[in-house]
Amino acid sequence: MSKFSEIRDLVMGLEADFEKFYDKGNQAAGTRVRKGMQDLKNMAQDIRKEVQDMKNAG
Repeated sequence: MSKFSEIRDLVMGLEADFEKFYDKGNQAAGTRVRKGMQDLKNMAQDIRKEVQDMKNAG
């Protein structure tokens, strides 16, 4: 369940940057959002692989 916590923390940590980018037009915040979303994508892919491996093993 720690993987879920990592994803939740990442998303919550991006909240301020989302607000800065969408509400205030801060371009640097947009870069941080894009990086965070890429990290989220990579974490999700790792979890998908882990779940698939566990499913196939048992």
